[in-house]
Amino acid sequence: MELTRSEMEIMDVLWETGKPLSRADLLEHTEEKTWKDSSVHILLNSLLQKEAIREAGLVKRGKTFGRVFAPTMTREEYFANTIFSHRHKPEPVGLFKALLKREEVTQADLQQLLELVQKEIR
Repeated sequence: MELTRSEMEIMDVLWETGKPLSRADLLEHTEEKTWKDSSVHILLNSLLQKEAIREAGLVKRGKTFGRVFAPTMTREEYFANTIFSHRHKPEPVGLFKALLKREEVTQADLQQLLELVQKEIR
C-alpha cells in the first residue's frame, strides 16, 4: 500500500498523537498541510479503503456524534510493508546492513536490535 503525501500527513498526526482522532481533531492537529480542510473526508475514506486506518468509535461534539479514527499499523510497520511490497525488493540482510551504517543509528539502537534478533533466533 502506498500513501499519498496528504494521506501521510494525516497518518503522521495519528501516529504522533497516539490516540484515535475525529475529523475535527485532525484539523486542529495539522499545522502545515498540503490539503484543504474540505478534503479531509475524502482522505479519510481513502485511508479506510486502503485499510491504513480503522473506525475506533464515536465521539460527541456539540449535538452530533462523529467517528474517530486510529491507524491499523505503526509508522515502522508501514515503512517495512512499503519496502517489501516494492517490485524491486531489497535483500533483508543488505537492507539491514545499509540501515546499520546510517549516522542516526545509535549504540543503544544496536543493542536493542541485537536483543530482538537473539529473541527471534530462540
